[in-house]
Amino acid sequence: MSRRKAPAAQAAPRCTVTVCRGCCCGTAKVPGVDHAAQLAGLKAELGAVARVRAVNCLDACEQANVIVVTPSSTGRAAGGRPVWLGLVNDPDATADIATWVRNGGPGLAEPPDILDLYEFSPSRRVRRAVED
Repeated sequence: MSRRKAPAAQAAPRCTVTVCRGCCCGTAKVPGVDHAAQLAGLKAELGAVARVRAVNCLDACEQANVIVVTPSSTGRAAGGRPVWLGLVNDPDATADIATWVRNGGPGLAEPPDILDLYEFSPSRRVRRAVED
């Protein structure tokens, strides 16, 4: 009798949506935003197609609330790179991000044009800490 487990079914590659919830993002320092609802909504909408995780601080406080969308392995192979989005303090922006990720995310789907207004490039040090 073998005790080896059958190989698990290979899960489809998934984007990772990293939501900053540290010293500024997700706090009263950014007023007028239901931070808990933003994170819960992303988890509810994307849980089946992406990994949604909250992290303590992405060190881009001047851009609070920050969300980083990292491509799936398939998206990366197609040329997708992590996309940093800042000042995501509007439910419509969060919905646009969710739609884009459901459609495949970086490398696989074009983001809605409006997300160009939210995209920023963090310092190399900060970027390396999150993207590696």
